[in-house]
Amino acid sequence: MFRLVVAITLTLNLSAFLSAEEKPYAHYLDKVKPLLTEKCISCHGPVKQESGLRLDTAKFIKVGSDFGEVVDLNTPSKSGILQRVTTKHLEERMPPEGEGEPLKPEQVQILTDWITTGMPAPDDEVALEDPADHWAYQPIVRPELSGGAANPVDQFLNRTHEESGVTPYPRAEKSTLLRRVTLGLIGLNPTPVELEEFLADESPDAYEQLVDRLLADPRHGERWARHWMDVWRYSDWNGYKNQLRGSQRHIWRWRDWIVESLNDDKGYDRMVVEMLAGDELAPGDNDVLRATGFLSRNYHNSNRNIWLDATVEHTAKAFLGMTVNCARCHDHKFDPIPQQEYYQLRAVFEPHHVRTERLPGQRNLMNDGLSRVYDQKPDEPTYVYIRGNEKQPDKENPVSPDVPDVIDAPFDVEQIDLPPIAYFPALAEHIEQEDLAQAENALKKAEQEYKKAFAQTKTPPVSKEESSFPEPPPLPVTLTDAERRAELQLNAAKHNLRSLQARWSAERNKYNPRKTKGDPQWNGLAKIAAINERQHNYAVAQKELFEKRTALEKAYTTEHKDAKTRTAAITKANKEWQAAEKKYHETKSALANTDHKYTPVGKEYPKISTGRRLALAQWITHPENPLTARVAVNHIWLRHFGTPLVENVFDFGLRSPKPEHVELLDWLASELRDSDWSMKHIHRLIVTSDAYQRRSSSDDAELASNNLAVDADNKLYWKANIQRLEAEIIRDNVMYVAGKLDLTQGGPDIDYSDGEKVLRRSLYFRHAYEKQMTMMTIFDAASPNECYRRSESILPQQALVLSNSDLALNMSTELAKQLNAAHDDDRNFIDALFVKTLTRTPTAEEAAVCTEFLAVQEKRLSQTETLTSFEAGEAKTTLPQEPKLRARANLAHVLMNHNDFITVR
Repeated sequence: MFRLVVAITLTLNLSAFLSAEEKPYAHYLDKVKPLLTEKCISCHGPVKQESGLRLDTAKFIKVGSDFGEVVDLNTPSKSGILQRVTTKHLEERMPPEGEGEPLKPEQVQILTDWITTGMPAPDDEVALEDPADHWAYQPIVRPELSGGAANPVDQFLNRTHEESGVTPYPRAEKSTLLRRVTLGLIGLNPTPVELEEFLADESPDAYEQLVDRLLADPRHGERWARHWMDVWRYSDWNGYKNQLRGSQRHIWRWRDWIVESLNDDKGYDRMVVEMLAGDELAPGDNDVLRATGFLSRNYHNSNRNIWLDATVEHTAKAFLGMTVNCARCHDHKFDPIPQQEYYQLRAVFEPHHVRTERLPGQRNLMNDGLSRVYDQKPDEPTYVYIRGNEKQPDKENPVSPDVPDVIDAPFDVEQIDLPPIAYFPALAEHIEQEDLAQAENALKKAEQEYKKAFAQTKTPPVSKEESSFPEPPPLPVTLTDAERRAELQLNAAKHNLRSLQARWSAERNKYNPRKTKGDPQWNGLAKIAAINERQHNYAVAQKELFEKRTALEKAYTTEHKDAKTRTAAITKANKEWQAAEKKYHETKSALANTDHKYTPVGKEYPKISTGRRLALAQWITHPENPLTARVAVNHIWLRHFGTPLVENVFDFGLRSPKPEHVELLDWLASELRDSDWSMKHIHRLIVTSDAYQRRSSSDDAELASNNLAVDADNKLYWKANIQRLEAEIIRDNVMYVAGKLDLTQGGPDIDYSDGEKVLRRSLYFRHAYEKQMTMMTIFDAASPNECYRRSESILPQQALVLSNSDLALNMSTELAKQLNAAHDDDRNFIDALFVKTLTRTPTAEEAAVCTEFLAVQEKRLSQTETLTSFEAGEAKTTLPQEPKLRARANLAHVLMNHNDFITVR
């Protein structure tokens, strides 16, 4: 203990010494520069230089402004920069009023201390680039290949290896490689049969054939859908009970569209266009409309501005790697995005809204439907919010839709005339069929009730509909309430069906593109529809009047507990009866009307769409846009290698330095663009590269030491990175290796609370704010709000969840049962268990430890008198009682907790 304390003390003292002697710029880098960045860079940086002054590096500060020096090292208190941040005159104070809060005393002291000590700063401090020179804003030009390696990816990386002096590791063992690429492309462990076949296949292109099979596997779409769902912020609906607060119900159809699109290798550019403007690109295609869930997901029920802010921010981050949200309140501090351009981009989305369409077989939109977007208010204006305050819109200067000037690609908006099915979706055949079928069923039921009510009457009275008189003739017998109710219900049901039939006939004619509203045929059909609807309204009013009159009589005759209760009941019933009587007379009078007005069978939406979102999508995916392809391949690379080529995956702006492998990035971006935006093509290029197939460790200590000395963080990809599997893949494989995973694809979201008992892939469970499985959150599943890149925490709860999960316990038992039936010998069982869970056989040491474990466990479990009993709650697990099988289930459970099970090497 004494040695440990001394070691810690010496380490702390040495750290303090290094901070003082070898890090003289710490104060500037840790305090001064962040302060200037926060307060000053937007007006005095690479984008804008008010008065010729730049404050993004110490050298620029020393140069001063157009008016001379801004620091006085001899008399620091006279420094212009200090005087401007401390002055009491608002017209001179920096930052200017409205542009930022004044510096606090402690912040002024930070600047003062730095100037007083002589402004120490590193000589090699790098200034932010001029936007015109920034690497990410340059056109994508396909770099020349250097030759040598067969795979272009390796040609670029090999060059950096030679220049830096690192020696890449050799190819991984076949079993390791099989597991890595299988998990990488479909997210599930290889089966023992697949391992056996791959090890036995000695053909030179065995690995390439394997890759092609995996890319063609329908499970590939599920694996990579979850990756893109992170980037595109997939979220199922959320809210309190049935109240919708965020996203949209039935948005799982967008998730299924992602899976299907990836499996079909739909071009990335086409996917972007469909997500942003599927309703403008293919307004009558429900399969395409599903894609607009990307926009529906941003819905926010309490504040339209929150909704649109999220739409603007995450459209730019996801597809362009641009943080335009930083320009909502003021000009962007780093990038060439003035505040005006933020609102120009918002104007693209200003008209849009969400709605849910009926689908075949379900009339209740709460139960099912198609969530999609449309332009609800094509003429809705957009205003700049002064200093980002939504209560201060600049209504004198409305903003037109446009895109950031920094990207030089065409943005052409053309208004779109929609087909009738798009602006009057009730024209869908299934809606008419289902509505009429419902009315017909109601009529049949009414007829049955009518016959039942009059079953004891020898001669049923003539109903109103069977009479040629406007009012039914005097009834031959006195009707009971049940008989009168049945007669009125039958009358209403008949008129309801006739009204629907007439209105549908008029609507089909009205929305026939070859006819106009003034067409004589439409006028005639409209008149018939109006007459039938008025007759239906009158029939309903007759029935309602009868019901309310009956209820009033009941209120008078029913015994009540006291006079007050009786009076209240009578008052309420009388009020409802009077309202029904008024409605009766109104509908009766309306029978004399001759106009053509009738209630439409559905809602009509705007007949045009602005075309703004389609223009934006085409601008984003235009070949001359330098960001889109770069951002996309960077995301793909990250998920294969564990680290991206560009560190900040959603910010390719001036704060993002030129990446180490910029030529590789540009080559992959140009390859994506020039291969019809095929992501499967990029996957194949990456996973067949030597870089992807390398070992993650080496027995050559000297080789490892030399490489680590040059590149400790493996930025040059001289070895494979060990990566922990995502939460969803861990859970899926617990079930998959036990042979219990339900591979059914698609369908509605499953309640997240059923994750321990419903054995579907994790992709299909509800994923929303406060609606995620515990196992998912503990293993760092994506936040529904934003997750462009997942983090990897190391928490004790992660071991606990795999140790104590009912799912893990049950699946380890199932796995043990399967292998137990085939392998009586312990060593054969152990080998088979390792192959099932880890896709490899055990080392000699591992086999010995496992053999001993099984023997000890079986012996202990056999001695029941020595085991501790305890009170158990409701059984949720099915642990075997036979000692040998229980011991084997325990070993299976141990391997599901093995580091190699939850990582890919």
